[in-house]
Amino acid sequence: MTMKTAPLFIVAACSLCALAQEKTPSSAKIHRDAAGRPDLSGIWQGIGVSLFGETGEVRPGEGRASTWGPPPGPAPYQPWAAGKVKELASDDRKDPNVQCKMSGTPRITGIPVPFEIAQTAKKTYILYESNHIYRIIPTDGRPHPADLDPTYMGDSVGSWDGDTFVVDVTGFNDKTWLPGAGHFHSEDLHVVERYSLQPNDTILYEATMEDPKVFTKPWQYRLILRHPPRDERIMEAECQENNQDLEHIVPGK
Repeated sequence: MTMKTAPLFIVAACSLCALAQEKTPSSAKIHRDAAGRPDLSGIWQGIGVSLFGETGEVRPGEGRASTWGPPPGPAPYQPWAAGKVKELASDDRKDPNVQCKMSGTPRITGIPVPFEIAQTAKKTYILYESNHIYRIIPTDGRPHPADLDPTYMGDSVGSWDGDTFVVDVTGFNDKTWLPGAGHFHSEDLHVVERYSLQPNDTILYEATMEDPKVFTKPWQYRLILRHPPRDERIMEAECQENNQDLEHIVPGK
């Protein structure tokens, strides 16, 4: 290489380096709302394939995707509760979802159906395609109501921990399952969800579940949320509408 060509080579190499840096996920910017918080608004989906053929599974090698998943080991049930889990898991008809009941929190985040997050200044709304379920999450600093009635989805209040949206959920009934076959819970269930928007336009979702009546320690559930191919709007998905074999799934139907 001559002295005359060296500067041109260096300039070209530096230009290519700069171009590569612009295209790396680490240099991408997170979309933010008017208050400067990460804007979670949009249609998202967790694992599985939806009724409309859309996938939301984790893809290894994409950022932190290959390491973001449930911690190893079984759910930390107390010995007596582990026996009940095994009994419930042995019969699909005992699954609340099979009986068209609401999926509960956090199980609904991982079922194979999209949902939409609509983020506003004082409230965040989550609209699930499944069974017309919705959540209204205040983010204005208000606490949980003192006189909560137990519900399938629980009562949610939200706050921000830096760039992570944190949702505290309590006030559950005991009629839903947690992620996984037979994973029941009591009305003492307490869930803390964390939504972290990434530069590659995915959300790292983590739910920490505590239930002193059935668990020996807190249990975490993790997903990567992505935009499904059909991301213009959520659609209507009614559990009973096209169930071809309900009489064999739920006795008495």
